[in-house]
Amino acid sequence: MTRFTRLIVAAFVTSASCAALAGPELLNVSYDVMRDFYKDLNPAFVKAYRAKMGEDVVVQQSHGGSGKQARAVIDGLEADVITMNMPPDIDALYDKAKLVPENWAARLPNDSLPFTSLQVLIVRKGNPKQIKDWSDLIKPDVQVVMPNPKVTGNGRYSYLAAWGYALKQPGGSEQKAREFVAAILKNVPVLDSGGRAATTTFMQRGIGDVLLTFENEAEMIAREFGHGGFEVIYPSLSVRAEPPVTLVDKVVDKKGTRKQAEEYLKFLWTPAAQEIAAQNYLRPQDPTVARKYASQFPAVKLFTVEEVFGGWRKAQKTHFDDGGSFDQVYARK
Repeated sequence: MTRFTRLIVAAFVTSASCAALAGPELLNVSYDVMRDFYKDLNPAFVKAYRAKMGEDVVVQQSHGGSGKQARAVIDGLEADVITMNMPPDIDALYDKAKLVPENWAARLPNDSLPFTSLQVLIVRKGNPKQIKDWSDLIKPDVQVVMPNPKVTGNGRYSYLAAWGYALKQPGGSEQKAREFVAAILKNVPVLDSGGRAATTTFMQRGIGDVLLTFENEAEMIAREFGHGGFEVIYPSLSVRAEPPVTLVDKVVDKKGTRKQAEEYLKFLWTPAAQEIAAQNYLRPQDPTVARKYASQFPAVKLFTVEEVFGGWRKAQKTHFDDGGSFDQVYARK
């Protein structure tokens, strides 16, 4: 074999090897507070997938307000997987475009919830307004920053957390809960388009006395701005935030990426991924990992949307659809 022939053979082998290793590209459409988590998770998945399957895969991310992200997928954004912060944003993919099956939540463990979170109150350092619970948010001198419940899951969780808190007080009723939430909204100077936008309003623009957001967003604030400018207040009662995941069937079948998308989502339940979740202050489902990180997750009395509001579909219709309770109370602001 001549040197030239050996070079041609070597080039062919190298090209064939690269082709064997080359893999597809996945698009994960997610909500804005999860940027840092998936920034940490994706390289770990790519490495694990390469070791298991013998090929590379590229994961691209898209982030924004959860409701807007879901609508973008419905309107044609080709997400292989969608990782939202509440089930209605995935239900909408079935209801409006049949992009996923109706029973999408049953395909993965824990109703397709790889981890959970909750709503907390973030205040200025030293807590100058002495905010300790939801009841303090209706004080006349308190400004509240939160995302818009009409377009973000983060905002909806905050809205429902406050409503549920009022319901569960002595003498609580639907009417008192409505009045309580209306009083909070009167103290909201701006409704932002997403959780990260609300953080920017609170931390960079210096607007507001308290920010309502997910527990894990507090850690992201600390990483970006340091621990010196804020404190996290855990209320006496909060709502269990349940961020679900699914592959988008019509997209993965069109692109031929079902195998990769399924592996990506299954990876979220592995001990390695659960560790990454805990390190990003998402409460892991894996009991071993949960015990390991228990000290960083204060015990908080929680209720679920199912328990208090009859499930997300009912809560969506009652509170956030056009003409629902949010529209009614915010219009009177």
